[in-house]
Amino acid sequence: MGMSLQTSQAQAADPTGPDANALYQQHCASCHGADRLGGTGPALLPENMGRLKPKQAAKVIAEGRAATQMIGYKNQIDAAGIQALVDYIFTPLPEIPRWGEAEILASHIQHHPPGSLPDKPKFQADIDNLFIVVELGDHHATLLDGDSFEPIHRFPTRYALHGGPKYAEGGRYVYFASRDGWISKFDTFNLTYVAEVRAGINSRNLAVSHDGRFVMVANYLPHNLVILDAATLKPVKLIEARDLRGNSSRVSAVYTADPRSSFIVALKDVPEVWEISYQIPPPKGFGQWIHDHRDDSGEQNEANHFPIRRILVEDYLDDFFLTQDYSQIAGTARGGEGQVVDLDLGRVVASIDLPGMPHLSSGISWPWNNTTVLATPNIRANSISLFDIETWQPVKEIETLGPGFFMRSHENSPYAWVDVFFGKHSDAMHVIDKQSLEIVKTLRPAPGKTSAHVEFTKDGRYALVSIWDLDGALVIYDAKTLEEIKRLPMKKPSGKYNVHNKLSRSSGTSH
Repeated sequence: MGMSLQTSQAQAADPTGPDANALYQQHCASCHGADRLGGTGPALLPENMGRLKPKQAAKVIAEGRAATQMIGYKNQIDAAGIQALVDYIFTPLPEIPRWGEAEILASHIQHHPPGSLPDKPKFQADIDNLFIVVELGDHHATLLDGDSFEPIHRFPTRYALHGGPKYAEGGRYVYFASRDGWISKFDTFNLTYVAEVRAGINSRNLAVSHDGRFVMVANYLPHNLVILDAATLKPVKLIEARDLRGNSSRVSAVYTADPRSSFIVALKDVPEVWEISYQIPPPKGFGQWIHDHRDDSGEQNEANHFPIRRILVEDYLDDFFLTQDYSQIAGTARGGEGQVVDLDLGRVVASIDLPGMPHLSSGISWPWNNTTVLATPNIRANSISLFDIETWQPVKEIETLGPGFFMRSHENSPYAWVDVFFGKHSDAMHVIDKQSLEIVKTLRPAPGKTSAHVEFTKDGRYALVSIWDLDGALVIYDAKTLEEIKRLPMKKPSGKYNVHNKLSRSSGTSH
């Protein structure tokens, strides 16, 4: 696929320099794929690098990477060759690679057919109070008992999980998405994967329909949405992300709007928000519906479902908060001004001032002064922004020690917790009183190490904090007294996800 063009691009600056393509094919292709789309190793494309910078990539090539199969090549490739490889893998492909239904089906792995495993858990625990803890340090996840805070099972995951795992069927099944597009279905009862499939080349996240029938995957590469059968992970339908004029777009995220029986889709490059119904038949406003969609066998053909309702917006909204009743979304626009979209009316109904690039998908809400406030951390400002959801007017800016990324609370807790993920104070965790709207305590669970991503037990009694470090830990706090209860060593734990809070759509956590 376009190798000659890629080679000429990589060598354009210095045609007499090392042959980057030859070096890649010799040392990298066997693991990362001859076309850089991935194999046993991750895809080596700019979109798939995450936060890895070119200087860091050069170090990985030279020295290898801990907790992976990546070895160091400094004794085989000189400094000029390593730099040529870095330039090569950070060069975009000349065209969007194809990854269609045939490629998806070819990648499909069925570890255990549906219905072949016992319906009884192999362990004794409250399923509602289980956590999945994602450990990015060595690409594992831990199933944690939320009552005893003892690990039940630790298991490997695909490389670089992206977007939170999603539960179905009361917590029995959990679905993971990796940056490289691998979707994995894990059976918590039997502590094993049951199916996997590569739904894209670069994926952002996934959502599961509330009835447990469908999984929708949002892709950067290719520009599409992929709908999978939740039972088998086989593809049901692929939807190209294009506006009415045919302009193509990356898909930023997909969310499940349970009360609406629909998926809400954020698009990166076109000013539209999509609502895709999985209700049969869909509600009015989703276009004409033909009731008898059947294939040659006489079975109803699911691929004919999922009509799109396009909502035109005034600017690109690639990150947004959904109100608790799923009637409105508040989205982040690139210019700094936010927009509020009413999903029932199908149009923009308000604008909001968002000076600090809020991380609205991490926003939470709670009752306050006879109204409801939305609170969101800011990626580019040292503050928490609060808005009245009924009027969308600003309520307050709470000054913090630096920009934050994740904010969490619980209906039974008087406090909201927010990290200071970016900057020199990343070891701090602010605790905010939800009524006074003041910081009442700043915790430092591990001085000098980043603390992030709080999640609560199902009753809100305990708060779990990640120490985002290879030599990290999960720190459990009494959510009322703010005293540390327990600490579990872990390999760069990131998100942790409680079954009850996720399935009940708690207002204190992201959806």
